[in-house]
Order: sequence, then C-alpha cells, then structure tokens
Amino acid sequence: MAEAADQKSPATPRKGGRRRERKEVRVGIAHVQATFNNTIVTLTDKMGNVVSWASAGSAGFKGSRKSTPFAAQTAAENAARKAMEVGLKQVEVYVRGPGSGREAAIRSLQAVGLEITAIRDVTPIPHNGCRPPKRRRV
Repeated sequence: MAEAADQKSPATPRKGGRRRERKEVRVGIAHVQATFNNTIVTLTDKMGNVVSWASAGSAGFKGSRKSTPFAAQTAAENAARKAMEVGLKQVEVYVRGPGSGREAAIRSLQAVGLEITAIRDVTPIPHNGCRPPKRRRV
C-alpha cells in the first residue's frame, strides 16, 4: 500500500516542457526548387536555418497538377505568409531546377509583400560528368 502512494498519479501535468522561442528574422533567403514533378519553396535565415517551407504537394495538389505554375504560386504564398509571421521582410531568391513553377514562385513571393533583393539561378550544371538521363517527352 505504501508503494502505491509513492508513485505519481498519471493525471499530474508534466513540468519542465520548455517552449522554443522564435527569433525575429528580418532578412533571409528563399530557395525555390522547381522540378518537373513538384515545386518546393524553403525560406531560411542568412545562416541557412529553415524559417518556413511549403511545396505544391503540401498545398493540396496531387499528380500532374503539382507541376503547374499555379501550384508553385500557391506553395510560395503559403511559405511566405508563414515566414512573415516570424518577421521576414527581405529575401534573396535562389532558383534551382528546370520546372515550370520558377517564375510563378518568384512573382508570388513579391506579391505577398516580401522585398526581393536578388534573384540567382543555382541550377547544378555538370562539367561533362555523368551521362544525363534521356530527354523528357512532352
């Protein structure tokens, strides 16, 4: 009987659960990865720590609709709104990949209210490395 009294009851609330404090981020980098199948927009601070992200798939698009410019626009808007809640104001945009959502994502970042300071294409280009896959049929 004495042993049962020593144990804590399961209904007691846990203490010591530390809340993670969010830092105010003013300037950051927007990484837009536009593939043939999806578009992923990631907003980071200058150090590369992710502030927010969204993709065409997370915006609710499935299948071939994920690869459309409208899906990329929606994903960029979602990511930008989340980042603006933390205080993001200015971004440099790094665009990677050959997808159709490249321009749409950049335009929607600007339309939401982020100030774009630079746009840079960081698509990896092989200097005669591996043999590329077959050409895409359209």
